[in-house]
Amino acid sequence: MSDLAFTRTDATRKPQSERDAILADPGFGNHFTDHMVSIAWTKDGGWHDAEVVPYGPIPMDPASSVLHYGQEIFEGLKAYRHADGSIVAFRPEENARRLNESARRLALPELPVELFVRAVHELVEVDADWVPSGADQSLYLRPFMIADESFLGVRAAHRARFMIIASPAGAYFTGGVKPVSIWLSSELARAGHGGTGAAKCGGNYASSLLPTNIAAANGCAQVLFTDSATEDTIDELGGMNLFLVRADGTLITPALNGNILDGITRKSLIRLAGDRGHAVEERAVTVSEWRDGVADGSIVEAFACGTAAVITPIARLKSEAGTIVDFGEAAPGALTMSLREELTGIQFGVREDSHGWLDVIVPAAVGAGMRA
Repeated sequence: MSDLAFTRTDATRKPQSERDAILADPGFGNHFTDHMVSIAWTKDGGWHDAEVVPYGPIPMDPASSVLHYGQEIFEGLKAYRHADGSIVAFRPEENARRLNESARRLALPELPVELFVRAVHELVEVDADWVPSGADQSLYLRPFMIADESFLGVRAAHRARFMIIASPAGAYFTGGVKPVSIWLSSELARAGHGGTGAAKCGGNYASSLLPTNIAAANGCAQVLFTDSATEDTIDELGGMNLFLVRADGTLITPALNGNILDGITRKSLIRLAGDRGHAVEERAVTVSEWRDGVADGSIVEAFACGTAAVITPIARLKSEAGTIVDFGEAAPGALTMSLREELTGIQFGVREDSHGWLDVIVPAAVGAGMRA
């Protein structure tokens, strides 16, 4: 697959004035770049027809299997414009690896890691003018794969398509980085043992939408899901992983148990915390432990993390029974914000990338001449 050639069909690009207006205040997921990537797969022919084409609707037969049986997976990663003009992606090979783990669980074809990374490069290079340069801004990339064989019958599809679209992005939560309240879902579950909880598929997010509506109605920004078998063991939030911080600097995060997405931000923070000498415990964590730890002072911070929002400090945990945890004026915690500053510093090129996490797509010598 390393020699699969991409063809390019140039789009009619948005006028620079319109693009500049969007980049001045992009929001999150509201606008899209001029092009997208498409690569086809068939059971007999493998991956073929790699294309960069104008962004637009996808022709789809009403009998396409994704519409009836939910064979769909996706990823999320970002490209950043550095002060020297270069454009980089953050750990795209990890997204490729996770996409393939999701593909195995959803009976979709695996995409070679090098082809995934090349596809990211192809799209960012052609739409480099869409990578914003403002504070906390980036180009959010959404790779996804759908089964698009037309048939009605419960089996894995024999035809699929991998695509990437891109969207200039500002802060995920409006108002910038500030502590949020989260809602404990006591009746509705996100995933169960043996299910698709560890896969990044649309169905997992669909199951979180009703609880998210309930959370919003109660003044909360996210939902906390627990293991449906125990009701106390924490899994993850609707779209983010969870960390607790003990008074001695130890970080605690739920261990990957088949229900939890293997977050790339989570993985990166574990490494950065370890570099600083902080102990990191990946194990079963309960709501009771969190509640009791805040009450006795042994747990002093909590935060959620993910690609879109990076790190979001948690101020309180609420439920139908009332407020379970409230950090009050102590949120956001010092370690929470320090880790956020370090990780975003690496991503935006103002801190050293000692782990080789940045993948240069547009070098400084080229990017310096582009207008952001």
